[in-house]
Amino acid sequence: MGLKVVGAGVGRTGTSSLKFALEHLLGQPCYHMRELLANPEHISFWHEGAFGGHPDWHASLAEYGAAVDWPASAFWPELSRAFPDALIILSVRPAHQWWESARKTIYAPRKRPPGLLTDTSVELSRTRFPIHPIIGDKEASMALFNRWNETVKANAPADRLLVWEASDGWEPLCNALKIPIPEIPFPHKNTKEEFIKNVLSDKD
Repeated sequence: MGLKVVGAGVGRTGTSSLKFALEHLLGQPCYHMRELLANPEHISFWHEGAFGGHPDWHASLAEYGAAVDWPASAFWPELSRAFPDALIILSVRPAHQWWESARKTIYAPRKRPPGLLTDTSVELSRTRFPIHPIIGDKEASMALFNRWNETVKANAPADRLLVWEASDGWEPLCNALKIPIPEIPFPHKNTKEEFIKNVLSDKD
C-alpha cells in the first residue's frame, strides 16, 4: 500500500475537486489541507519535513491513497521519491484565473489569522512558494505560479506526470490510473464563491 497519486499543483487549481474525484476512483481517502484542519496533530510530520527532517512518509500517510493541495504539494519531490510508483498530477489553470481566485480566497486579508498560520506553513511559503509578499502584484504572482508549474514539468519523470485541469474531468485521470470512467458527473467543489461564503464570511 501507499500513495498512488502525488499532487504537485498549488491551491486554487481544482484541488478540492481532485480530492473528491480521487477518493471515488481509488476507494481511499485523499490527503488535502482539509485533513490537516481536521487533524492538527499531523502538523508534527509536516513540521519535520519543513525544517529539514526526514519524516516517515509511509507511516504518516499510511491510510491515504493520494495526497493533493497544500502542504502535500510543497513536498511533491519528496513524496514522489518515497512512492516511486505514484502518478504525479500537476493541477493547473490559466495564471490570471488562478491569481484572481487565490487573492480573493486563500490569500485574502483576514481579521484573524487562520489557525494553521504556524511556523510550518510560514516556512513552506517562504522557502517553496513565496507568494505572501507579492500576492497584490498580479504580474509577479502569475510569474511565480508559472515558474512553479514549469519546475514541476521539468523535474517530474515524464512517464509519471499528468498535467490536468479541472475542466478535463474524469477521462485523463482514469486513463492515467487505468481505471474505468465513472458514470457520474465530475465533482466540482470549493468554488471561489463557496470559499468566500464558508471561510471568509466570519468577521468576528
